[in-house]
Amino acid sequence: MVPIKVLVVEDSIVFRELLVQNLSKDPAIQVVATAKDPFEARDLILKYHPNVMTLDVELPRMSGIEFLRKLIPQYPLPVVVISSLSDKVFDAMNAGAVDFVAKPAVSSRAQLEDFIRNELLVKVKIASTAKISNIKKTVIKQQQEEQHLATTRSNLIVAIGASTGGTEAIFSVVKDFGTDIPGIVCVQHMPPKFTEMYAKRLNDQCRIQVKEAETGDRVLPGHMLIAPGGDRHMRLVKLNGTYQVEVKAGPRVNGHCPSVDVLFDSVAQVAKSDALGIILTGMGGDGAKGLLNMRKAGARTIGQDESTCVVYGMPKVAYDLGAVEYQDKLGDIAKRTYALLNKM
Repeated sequence: MVPIKVLVVEDSIVFRELLVQNLSKDPAIQVVATAKDPFEARDLILKYHPNVMTLDVELPRMSGIEFLRKLIPQYPLPVVVISSLSDKVFDAMNAGAVDFVAKPAVSSRAQLEDFIRNELLVKVKIASTAKISNIKKTVIKQQQEEQHLATTRSNLIVAIGASTGGTEAIFSVVKDFGTDIPGIVCVQHMPPKFTEMYAKRLNDQCRIQVKEAETGDRVLPGHMLIAPGGDRHMRLVKLNGTYQVEVKAGPRVNGHCPSVDVLFDSVAQVAKSDALGIILTGMGGDGAKGLLNMRKAGARTIGQDESTCVVYGMPKVAYDLGAVEYQDKLGDIAKRTYALLNKM
């Protein structure tokens, strides 16, 4: 097997050495070079042609975000960002990074090594499979006219699930939703605390209202609730005739917590044919079985197509299971959502 060639860009000598030592322990990885700033990295990219680059956001001479904005249009390269707790990571994703990991706030070498082996290494391997042509999105097809919901039904639910590449994919869909869209529940695989920042970012950029979910939050039209990252699953429940969410600790499902399958299964049980499910870009199969259960319960379902996915994993598994009723390009999903809702 040909190893994945990795370029490590990190200004801290100690952390850089830790990254190299621990990534290199995996036979599937070959760290071909290291750089302390974007100027060194640029030259090394041209020399070694790495398959994946790890990139710190805070770098000397030029920020990692500015580097991404200059690099990706000229050299589309899968990049995994290493970030402290900051919403700058979403600027990095918007600039073309495939995924990110949260730099742990730990001091012991053992904890740092555990983070590299169990979190960063997985992201690097996933990034190596990413579709380069979709890493930096070009102009997403704009709808010719604003969509509107014709139905007067108030008991409809939209459920969305995504993973790798999902932060930008979700935005691409929900930015075209108006305040008439039914209540939305969403799982995006993300580290703790970043989901709150992501929700606030979407809330500022979209017409709908977006927040990180808490137990007891009502699922209202024109609102989206995002499951908090960490060790809790989000489920849809119905109390006193109204949809609410329950956010409760539980074991990982499909390797994830929160899990898309857990959310979709609850939507299938609670909302049945009054729901619409959307599965977007992501590695693995989380959400596929849940989407199938939604469809079996009478829900309408949409999957992102291969040509616009950063990683065509979750939507592919769902499609192969027969869970996907319509498979659409990312830029067409909002339009399809409205069309299906208006038939419900």
